[in-house]
Amino acid sequence: MDERATGLVLRVFPLTETSLVIHWLSPEAGRIGTVAKGARRTKSPFRGKLDLFHLAEFSFRRSRRSDLHTLCEVVLRETFPQLRTDVDLLDCLARATKLLNRATEEQTPLRAEFELMLELVRRLDGGGAGEFWLSVFEVKFLASQGQVPDWAKARLDAGTRAVAAKMASADWADLAKLRPSQPQLRRLAGFLDPFIRHHVGPTKPLAKRAG
Repeated sequence: MDERATGLVLRVFPLTETSLVIHWLSPEAGRIGTVAKGARRTKSPFRGKLDLFHLAEFSFRRSRRSDLHTLCEVVLRETFPQLRTDVDLLDCLARATKLLNRATEEQTPLRAEFELMLELVRRLDGGGAGEFWLSVFEVKFLASQGQVPDWAKARLDAGTRAVAAKMASADWADLAKLRPSQPQLRRLAGFLDPFIRHHVGPTKPLAKRAG
């Protein structure tokens, strides 16, 4: 019996000459892998629907022998075209995806994590600064995993601590009005990187993060 879900495309890669593997983030199904049979053919019904960070409704049939399930249908909801014009924004999302993958289990509902990732995608597609919104995502994601830094004791200046505390407590719309300085963002990034390495796992050096 087919199951239906909403999801963001996190990863796409070839399986055969005609088929693709699609990894999704779904609030209902969590992180789940599917095989889109024939997706690389010119006349495939999947053609143009399976790009990175597309938001779609999809149906799939669970496999009894594999963690890769059969993708049956995809209905696009949002494509976020601006992301594909800026490699730095895609790099931001790749970093967020890596953090998500290391912190969560597959095929477990991830409703809060999905909402955070979708909000990050929308902010970046809307022209938001990558470094700023990636830090917001990291702060809120850590909180969703129960890994909240003690900002009052963090080895940061008072202004940067205030920025971090605001990121943790305010909603995304209010944070769009926040205007931290570039030095504050760099100091916050320098704090988050080792904190994430210790509590979640290794990530790329923050010097390579998108701005």
